[in-house]
Amino acid sequence: MTAQVFTIANQLTLLRMLLIPLFVILTLYGEFGWSLAVFAFAGLTDLLDGLAARAAGQKSELGAWLDPAADKLLLVTTFIVLTLPNIGLVNRIPLWLTVLIISRDVGIVLTVAIVNFAVGRRTFQPSIYGKTATATYIVTAVAAMIFNYLGYHSAIVDFGIFASLAITLISGFHYIWHAARIFDAPAS
Repeated sequence: MTAQVFTIANQLTLLRMLLIPLFVILTLYGEFGWSLAVFAFAGLTDLLDGLAARAAGQKSELGAWLDPAADKLLLVTTFIVLTLPNIGLVNRIPLWLTVLIISRDVGIVLTVAIVNFAVGRRTFQPSIYGKTATATYIVTAVAAMIFNYLGYHSAIVDFGIFASLAITLISGFHYIWHAARIFDAPAS
């Protein structure tokens, strides 16, 4: 049992979670180059944990829950930090976008919980819109970090902000539509 929990993949995922406070601290102290490096390293651990799990045949139930939780925690924390005023960010994420993204994620979690409680156990596979949203958020956050490090405002970040808004709305409505279909479908 212990070997199942402490797989290399799960250790890499835990490392990613441990890097989050370091990322926050570095950003708050204006060390934008180092915070970008920590974020990139955290992203690398995300790639490596999946590869390690597949290569070693060590996919675990804990890893199936821990990996997306670590990803979501890193991304939400990144958006919150990049929203903060008065820390020297030239490219800030607007508060309204961060609130919208967090609200969408909370809404998805609550919807899954309600569906599973009211209708019975259902599996929610990530949708193409959800995956596109995550990719858009990552690109937007990385662009903001790069241009904050370089010290100038970028239209690329502005584009990423509005692309993030669009995909957040699209994926949010898609999850609502999907949940409505599950409520209407008979239990299997």
